[in-house]
Amino acid sequence: MDIKVWMYVIYLAVSVGLTIWVARALARNGQVFLEEVFAEERLARAVNSLLVVGFYLLNLGYVTVAMKHPDPVLSTSQAMEELSLKIGLVLLVLGALHFFNVFALGRYRRNRLRQFATHPPVAPVGRLPMPSAPHGAQPVGAHPPTTPPPR
Repeated sequence: MDIKVWMYVIYLAVSVGLTIWVARALARNGQVFLEEVFAEERLARAVNSLLVVGFYLLNLGYVTVAMKHPDPVLSTSQAMEELSLKIGLVLLVLGALHFFNVFALGRYRRNRLRQFATHPPVAPVGRLPMPSAPHGAQPVGAHPPTTPPPR
């Protein structure tokens, strides 16, 4: 086999391995977060499974599309450079997918909590006294008196 084929084999092995490792870690550690977001364990497990499947489809789809390298690979160092670029892009896609999921689920959680919030988080205790202004000074927020312009 030539260098380019070895580069493809290593790229696929590392990319698929990283994808499986990250998906399992996110599914295992994200379960608690999803239970908090959805407030129901059964729904959280179902969403977690769907997210894992979508994660695999998106990332492995990207890995296979990005595998092609049109130029010939003539040396081992050139293969390593191309391999590092391709694996780096896979890691960036993994990170972007993770960030998007956490962002979207966080927004969903905030909106759900706002729907259930019918009262302020802290009950009012009393009123603060208004500070007295020096004689002739305008209180904060007051508008100056309007006077007609001179003729």
